[in-house]
Amino acid sequence: MSEPSYHPGLEGVIAGETAISTIAGGAGLRYRGYAIEDLAREASFEEVAYLILHGELPAADALGNFCGRLSAAAVPPAELLAFMRSLPHDTPIMDVLRTAASALAHFDPEAADTSHDAQLRKAERLLAQLPTVLAAQWRFGQQQEPVLPDGEKSFAANLLWMLSGTEPTPRLTEAMDVSLTLYAEHEFNASTFTGRVITSTLSDLHSSVAGAIGALKGPLHGGANERVMEVLAEVGSAGNAEPWIRAALAEKRRIMGFGHRVYKEGDPRARFLKPLCQELAAETGHEEMEEMAAVIERIVVEEKGLPPNLDWPSARLYHYMGLDVGVYTPLFVVSRVTGWAAHVIEQMDNNRLIRPRSRYTGPENRDYVPLNERG
Repeated sequence: MSEPSYHPGLEGVIAGETAISTIAGGAGLRYRGYAIEDLAREASFEEVAYLILHGELPAADALGNFCGRLSAAAVPPAELLAFMRSLPHDTPIMDVLRTAASALAHFDPEAADTSHDAQLRKAERLLAQLPTVLAAQWRFGQQQEPVLPDGEKSFAANLLWMLSGTEPTPRLTEAMDVSLTLYAEHEFNASTFTGRVITSTLSDLHSSVAGAIGALKGPLHGGANERVMEVLAEVGSAGNAEPWIRAALAEKRRIMGFGHRVYKEGDPRARFLKPLCQELAAETGHEEMEEMAAVIERIVVEEKGLPPNLDWPSARLYHYMGLDVGVYTPLFVVSRVTGWAAHVIEQMDNNRLIRPRSRYTGPENRDYVPLNERG
Protein backbone atom coordinates (compact mmCIF):
# COMPACT_ATOMS: atom_id res chain seq x y z
CA MET A 1 0.00 0.00 0.00
CA SER A 2 1.39 3.40 -0.96
CA GLU A 3 2.11 6.00 1.73
CA PRO A 4 -0.75 8.54 2.07
CA SER A 5 0.20 11.97 0.75
CA TYR A 6 1.25 14.54 3.34
CA HIS A 7 0.03 18.15 3.23
CA PRO A 8 1.61 20.34 5.94
CA GLY A 9 -1.04 22.52 7.53
CA LEU A 10 -3.62 20.56 5.47
CA GLU A 11 -2.94 23.01 2.66
CA GLY A 12 -5.00 22.15 -0.40
CA VAL A 13 -6.79 19.29 1.35
CA ILE A 14 -10.56 19.07 0.84
CA ALA A 15 -11.69 18.14 4.35
CA GLY A 16 -15.45 18.28 3.89
CA GLU A 17 -18.39 19.71 2.02
CA THR A 18 -20.29 22.91 2.76
CA ALA A 19 -23.13 24.89 1.22
CA ILE A 20 -22.43 27.96 3.37
CA SER A 21 -19.64 29.75 1.51
CA THR A 22 -17.03 29.27 -1.17
CA ILE A 23 -13.74 30.96 -1.97
CA ALA A 24 -14.39 30.20 -5.65
CA GLY A 25 -10.98 29.06 -6.78
CA GLY A 26 -9.16 31.62 -4.64
CA ALA A 27 -10.48 34.62 -6.58
CA GLY A 28 -13.82 35.50 -4.97
CA LEU A 29 -15.98 34.88 -1.94
CA ARG A 30 -19.67 34.00 -1.94
CA TYR A 31 -22.04 33.44 0.97
CA ARG A 32 -24.75 30.92 0.01
CA GLY A 33 -24.11 31.85 -3.64
CA TYR A 34 -24.13 35.65 -3.22
CA ALA A 35 -20.98 37.65 -4.03
CA ILE A 36 -19.51 39.25 -0.92
CA GLU A 37 -19.24 42.60 -2.72
CA ASP A 38 -22.98 42.65 -3.42
CA LEU A 39 -23.86 41.74 0.15
CA ALA A 40 -21.48 44.30 1.68
CA ARG A 41 -22.75 47.01 -0.66
CA GLU A 42 -26.49 46.31 -0.53
CA ALA A 43 -27.46 44.22 2.51
CA SER A 44 -27.46 44.92 6.22
CA PHE A 45 -25.47 42.67 8.53
CA GLU A 46 -28.76 41.33 9.91
CA GLU A 47 -29.76 40.20 6.42
CA VAL A 48 -26.37 38.55 5.95
CA ALA A 49 -26.54 36.80 9.33
CA TYR A 50 -30.00 35.48 8.49
CA LEU A 51 -28.74 34.27 5.10
CA ILE A 52 -25.79 32.42 6.64
CA LEU A 53 -27.85 30.79 9.38
CA HIS A 54 -31.10 30.09 7.53
CA GLY A 55 -29.88 29.62 3.97
CA GLU A 56 -31.85 32.34 2.17
CA LEU A 57 -32.09 36.12 2.26
CA PRO A 58 -35.08 37.07 4.42
CA ALA A 59 -38.30 38.69 3.30
CA ALA A 60 -39.22 41.85 5.20
CA ASP A 61 -41.41 40.09 7.78
CA ALA A 62 -38.84 37.34 8.38
CA LEU A 63 -36.12 39.94 8.85
CA GLY A 64 -38.28 41.88 11.30
CA ASN A 65 -38.96 38.74 13.32
CA PHE A 66 -35.28 37.83 13.27
CA CYS A 67 -34.25 41.27 14.55
CA GLY A 68 -36.93 41.01 17.20
CA ARG A 69 -35.53 37.71 18.44
CA LEU A 70 -32.02 39.16 18.56
CA SER A 71 -33.25 42.17 20.51
CA ALA A 72 -35.15 39.99 23.01
CA ALA A 73 -32.06 37.86 23.69
CA ALA A 74 -29.44 40.61 23.76
CA VAL A 75 -29.08 41.01 27.54
CA PRO A 76 -27.00 38.16 29.04
CA PRO A 77 -27.95 36.58 32.36
CA ALA A 78 -27.26 38.81 35.35
CA GLU A 79 -25.13 36.04 36.84
CA LEU A 80 -22.73 36.24 33.90
CA LEU A 81 -22.39 40.01 34.19
CA ALA A 82 -21.79 39.62 37.93
CA PHE A 83 -19.03 37.11 37.21
CA MET A 84 -17.47 39.51 34.69
CA ARG A 85 -17.43 42.22 37.35
CA SER A 86 -15.33 39.93 39.54
CA LEU A 87 -12.61 39.50 36.91
CA PRO A 88 -9.44 41.61 36.85
CA HIS A 89 -10.19 44.75 34.86
CA ASP A 90 -7.37 44.01 32.42
CA THR A 91 -8.71 40.58 31.45
CA PRO A 92 -8.56 40.43 27.63
CA ILE A 93 -11.97 40.64 25.99
CA MET A 94 -11.17 37.57 23.87
CA ASP A 95 -10.71 35.51 27.03
CA VAL A 96 -14.01 36.76 28.42
CA LEU A 97 -15.83 35.97 25.16
CA ARG A 98 -14.39 32.45 25.17
CA THR A 99 -15.54 31.95 28.76
CA ALA A 100 -18.94 33.55 28.07
CA ALA A 101 -19.62 31.28 25.09
CA SER A 102 -19.18 28.31 27.42
CA ALA A 103 -20.94 29.83 30.44
CA LEU A 104 -24.01 30.84 28.45
CA ALA A 105 -24.72 27.15 27.91
CA HIS A 106 -25.54 26.84 31.62
CA PHE A 107 -28.43 29.29 31.17
CA ASP A 108 -29.69 28.00 27.82
CA PRO A 109 -32.60 25.56 28.19
CA GLU A 110 -31.69 23.90 24.88
CA ALA A 111 -27.95 23.60 25.49
CA ALA A 112 -27.91 19.83 25.06
CA ASP A 113 -30.43 19.70 22.21
CA THR A 114 -28.54 19.19 18.93
CA SER A 115 -31.58 19.09 16.66
CA HIS A 116 -31.46 21.46 13.70
CA ASP A 117 -34.11 23.89 14.94
CA ALA A 118 -32.71 24.02 18.48
CA GLN A 119 -29.23 24.69 17.12
CA LEU A 120 -30.60 27.62 15.12
CA ARG A 121 -32.30 29.09 18.19
CA LYS A 122 -29.11 28.77 20.24
CA ALA A 123 -27.08 30.33 17.43
CA GLU A 124 -29.37 33.36 17.35
CA ARG A 125 -29.09 33.77 21.11
CA LEU A 126 -25.29 33.68 20.98
CA LEU A 127 -25.29 36.16 18.09
CA ALA A 128 -27.42 38.48 20.23
CA GLN A 129 -25.55 38.07 23.52
CA LEU A 130 -21.86 38.11 22.56
CA PRO A 131 -21.85 41.78 21.44
CA THR A 132 -23.28 42.77 24.83
CA VAL A 133 -20.54 40.73 26.55
CA LEU A 134 -17.88 42.37 24.40
CA ALA A 135 -19.06 45.90 25.14
CA ALA A 136 -19.61 45.24 28.85
CA GLN A 137 -16.09 43.84 29.30
CA TRP A 138 -14.61 46.78 27.41
CA ARG A 139 -16.40 49.19 29.71
CA PHE A 140 -15.51 47.22 32.85
CA GLY A 141 -11.88 47.54 31.74
CA GLN A 142 -12.36 51.32 31.57
CA GLN A 143 -13.90 51.38 35.06
CA GLN A 144 -17.29 52.18 33.53
CA GLU A 145 -20.71 50.63 33.83
CA PRO A 146 -22.12 48.63 30.90
CA VAL A 147 -24.53 50.31 28.51
CA LEU A 148 -27.65 48.24 27.91
CA PRO A 149 -28.56 47.34 24.31
CA ASP A 150 -31.12 49.48 22.53
CA GLY A 151 -33.72 47.36 20.75
CA GLU A 152 -34.48 50.16 18.30
CA LYS A 153 -30.97 50.25 16.88
CA SER A 154 -29.43 48.08 14.17
CA PHE A 155 -26.88 45.41 15.12
CA ALA A 156 -23.95 47.62 14.07
CA ALA A 157 -25.32 50.81 15.65
CA ASN A 158 -26.14 48.98 18.87
CA LEU A 159 -22.63 47.58 19.10
CA LEU A 160 -21.13 51.06 18.79
CA TRP A 161 -23.72 52.44 21.24
CA MET A 162 -22.86 49.83 23.90
CA LEU A 163 -19.13 50.47 23.51
CA SER A 164 -19.25 54.25 23.77
CA GLY A 165 -22.59 55.19 25.31
CA THR A 166 -23.00 57.82 22.61
CA GLU A 167 -25.17 57.85 19.50
CA PRO A 168 -23.10 56.58 16.56
CA THR A 169 -23.09 58.58 13.35
CA PRO A 170 -24.57 57.01 10.20
CA ARG A 171 -21.08 56.91 8.69
CA LEU A 172 -19.60 54.95 11.61
CA THR A 173 -22.61 52.65 11.63
CA GLU A 174 -22.14 51.97 7.92
CA ALA A 175 -18.45 51.20 8.39
CA MET A 176 -19.17 48.81 11.25
CA ASP A 177 -21.97 47.11 9.32
CA VAL A 178 -19.73 46.51 6.29
CA SER A 179 -16.88 45.16 8.41
CA LEU A 180 -19.25 42.75 10.19
CA THR A 181 -20.48 41.45 6.84
CA LEU A 182 -16.95 40.95 5.52
CA TYR A 183 -15.87 39.00 8.61
CA ALA A 184 -19.04 36.90 8.99
CA GLU A 185 -17.99 33.71 7.20
CA HIS A 186 -14.98 32.26 5.39
CA GLU A 187 -15.27 28.56 4.59
CA PHE A 188 -12.92 26.11 6.39
CA ASN A 189 -10.59 28.59 8.10
CA ALA A 190 -8.77 27.55 11.29
CA SER A 191 -11.44 28.60 13.80
CA THR A 192 -14.35 27.25 11.75
CA PHE A 193 -12.57 23.95 11.22
CA THR A 194 -11.91 23.80 14.97
CA GLY A 195 -15.62 24.22 15.59
CA ARG A 196 -16.49 21.52 13.07
CA VAL A 197 -13.99 19.08 14.61
CA ILE A 198 -15.54 19.60 18.04
CA THR A 199 -19.04 19.19 16.65
CA SER A 200 -18.02 16.00 14.83
CA THR A 201 -17.62 14.31 18.22
CA LEU A 202 -21.33 15.13 18.81
CA SER A 203 -20.43 17.85 21.29
CA ASP A 204 -22.72 20.85 21.77
CA LEU A 205 -22.84 24.19 19.95
CA HIS A 206 -21.55 26.24 22.90
CA SER A 207 -18.46 24.00 23.23
CA SER A 208 -17.80 24.31 19.51
CA VAL A 209 -18.06 28.11 19.55
CA ALA A 210 -15.84 28.35 22.64
CA GLY A 211 -13.21 26.27 20.83
CA ALA A 212 -13.52 28.40 17.72
CA ILE A 213 -12.94 31.56 19.77
CA GLY A 214 -9.81 29.96 21.22
CA ALA A 215 -8.53 29.29 17.70
CA LEU A 216 -9.38 32.81 16.54
CA LYS A 217 -7.41 34.33 19.41
CA GLY A 218 -4.12 33.29 17.83
CA PRO A 219 -2.09 36.04 16.10
CA LEU A 220 -1.87 34.04 12.87
CA HIS A 221 -5.67 34.10 12.59
CA GLY A 222 -7.93 36.66 14.28
CA GLY A 223 -5.21 38.46 16.20
CA ALA A 224 -3.52 39.58 12.99
CA ASN A 225 -5.51 42.81 12.79
CA GLU A 226 -4.06 43.88 16.14
CA ARG A 227 -0.53 43.22 14.87
CA VAL A 228 -1.22 45.45 11.86
CA MET A 229 -1.62 48.44 14.17
CA GLU A 230 1.65 47.56 15.90
CA VAL A 231 3.38 47.72 12.51
CA LEU A 232 1.85 51.10 11.65
CA ALA A 233 2.71 52.49 15.08
CA GLU A 234 6.30 51.34 14.67
CA VAL A 235 6.61 52.96 11.23
CA GLY A 236 5.26 56.21 12.65
CA SER A 237 5.11 58.43 9.57
CA ALA A 238 4.62 58.31 5.82
CA GLY A 239 8.17 59.51 5.25
CA ASN A 240 9.55 56.58 7.22
CA ALA A 241 7.39 53.98 5.48
CA GLU A 242 9.69 53.05 2.59
CA PRO A 243 12.96 52.74 4.53
CA TRP A 244 11.17 50.86 7.30
CA ILE A 245 9.50 48.30 5.07
CA ARG A 246 12.62 47.73 2.97
CA ALA A 247 14.66 47.14 6.13
CA ALA A 248 11.98 44.83 7.51
CA LEU A 249 11.90 42.78 4.32
CA ALA A 250 15.70 42.59 4.27
CA GLU A 251 15.57 41.23 7.81
CA LYS A 252 12.92 38.71 6.65
CA ARG A 253 10.39 40.03 9.16
CA ARG A 254 6.83 38.80 8.74
CA ILE A 255 4.53 41.74 7.97
CA MET A 256 1.08 40.99 9.32
CA GLY A 257 -1.86 41.81 7.06
CA PHE A 258 -0.32 40.42 3.87
CA GLY A 259 -0.66 37.10 2.11
CA HIS A 260 -3.32 34.44 2.44
CA ARG A 261 -3.28 30.66 2.30
CA VAL A 262 -6.04 30.61 -0.33
CA TYR A 263 -6.19 34.07 -1.98
CA LYS A 264 -3.05 34.08 -4.10
CA GLU A 265 -4.22 36.97 -6.29
CA GLY A 266 -5.55 39.11 -3.46
CA ASP A 267 -8.30 39.06 -0.87
CA PRO A 268 -11.56 40.37 -2.38
CA ARG A 269 -12.67 41.59 1.06
CA ALA A 270 -9.56 43.76 1.33
CA ARG A 271 -10.15 45.18 -2.14
CA PHE A 272 -13.73 46.05 -1.24
CA LEU A 273 -12.85 47.66 2.10
CA LYS A 274 -9.91 49.74 0.86
CA PRO A 275 -11.96 52.61 -0.70
CA LEU A 276 -14.13 52.91 2.42
CA CYS A 277 -10.97 52.97 4.50
CA GLN A 278 -9.55 55.78 2.36
CA GLU A 279 -12.78 57.77 2.57
CA LEU A 280 -12.99 57.46 6.34
CA ALA A 281 -9.32 58.41 6.69
CA ALA A 282 -9.96 61.63 4.77
CA GLU A 283 -13.03 62.38 6.87
CA THR A 284 -11.25 61.82 10.19
CA GLY A 285 -7.86 63.40 9.48
CA HIS A 286 -5.84 60.19 9.10
CA GLU A 287 -4.53 60.79 5.59
CA GLU A 288 -0.93 60.27 6.66
CA MET A 289 -1.64 56.77 7.97
CA GLU A 290 -3.32 55.91 4.66
CA GLU A 291 -0.31 57.25 2.78
CA MET A 292 1.97 55.21 5.03
CA ALA A 293 -0.12 52.09 4.44
CA ALA A 294 -0.15 52.67 0.67
CA VAL A 295 3.66 52.80 0.54
CA ILE A 296 4.02 49.63 2.60
CA GLU A 297 1.39 47.84 0.53
CA ARG A 298 3.00 48.80 -2.77
CA ILE A 299 6.46 47.62 -1.74
CA VAL A 300 5.30 44.35 -0.18
CA VAL A 301 3.36 43.53 -3.36
CA GLU A 302 6.28 44.50 -5.61
CA GLU A 303 9.01 42.78 -3.60
CA LYS A 304 7.23 39.74 -2.16
CA GLY A 305 4.18 39.31 -4.38
CA LEU A 306 1.96 39.28 -1.29
CA PRO A 307 -1.27 41.28 -1.65
CA PRO A 308 -3.03 42.51 1.50
CA ASN A 309 -5.65 40.45 3.26
CA LEU A 310 -8.70 41.76 5.12
CA ASP A 311 -6.75 42.50 8.30
CA TRP A 312 -4.68 45.21 6.57
CA PRO A 313 -7.51 47.67 5.82
CA SER A 314 -9.85 46.59 8.64
CA ALA A 315 -7.33 47.46 11.36
CA ARG A 316 -7.01 50.96 9.92
CA LEU A 317 -10.77 51.27 9.51
CA TYR A 318 -11.31 50.47 13.19
CA HIS A 319 -8.61 52.97 14.13
CA TYR A 320 -10.28 55.71 12.08
CA MET A 321 -13.55 54.83 13.82
CA GLY A 322 -11.90 55.61 17.15
CA LEU A 323 -11.96 52.02 18.40
CA ASP A 324 -9.33 50.65 20.77
CA VAL A 325 -7.05 47.88 19.50
CA GLY A 326 -8.31 45.65 22.30
CA VAL A 327 -11.71 45.31 20.63
CA TYR A 328 -10.46 44.50 17.10
CA THR A 329 -10.35 40.70 17.37
CA PRO A 330 -13.44 40.56 19.62
CA LEU A 331 -15.35 42.37 16.86
CA PHE A 332 -14.28 39.51 14.59
CA VAL A 333 -15.92 37.10 17.08
CA VAL A 334 -19.32 38.80 17.19
CA SER A 335 -19.47 38.67 13.40
CA ARG A 336 -17.94 35.23 12.76
CA VAL A 337 -20.18 33.52 15.32
CA THR A 338 -22.74 33.45 12.50
CA GLY A 339 -20.44 31.44 10.28
CA TRP A 340 -19.26 29.20 13.10
CA ALA A 341 -22.81 28.39 14.14
CA ALA A 342 -23.88 27.67 10.56
CA HIS A 343 -20.98 25.25 10.17
CA VAL A 344 -21.77 23.59 13.50
CA ILE A 345 -25.34 23.03 12.36
CA GLU A 346 -24.25 21.76 8.95
CA GLN A 347 -21.70 19.40 10.50
CA MET A 348 -24.25 18.00 12.96
CA ASP A 349 -26.85 17.54 10.24
CA ASN A 350 -24.46 15.42 8.12
CA ASN A 351 -21.92 14.23 10.65
CA ARG A 352 -18.85 12.09 10.29
CA LEU A 353 -16.16 12.13 12.98
CA ILE A 354 -13.19 14.16 11.77
CA ARG A 355 -10.13 12.04 12.51
CA PRO A 356 -7.10 12.61 10.23
CA ARG A 357 -3.85 10.64 10.36
CA SER A 358 -0.36 11.85 11.12
CA ARG A 359 3.09 11.12 9.71
CA TYR A 360 5.31 9.64 12.42
CA THR A 361 8.79 11.18 12.71
CA GLY A 362 9.96 9.61 16.00
CA PRO A 363 12.46 6.79 16.62
CA GLU A 364 11.92 3.34 15.17
CA ASN A 365 11.17 0.22 17.28
CA ARG A 366 13.10 0.21 20.54
CA ASP A 367 13.40 -2.44 23.23
CA TYR A 368 12.22 -1.60 26.72
CA VAL A 369 15.05 -1.20 29.24
CA PRO A 370 14.21 -1.83 32.92
CA LEU A 371 14.62 1.16 35.22
CA ASN A 372 17.56 -0.32 37.13
CA GLU A 373 19.51 -0.91 33.89
CA ARG A 374 19.23 2.64 32.50
CA GLY A 375 22.37 4.80 32.71
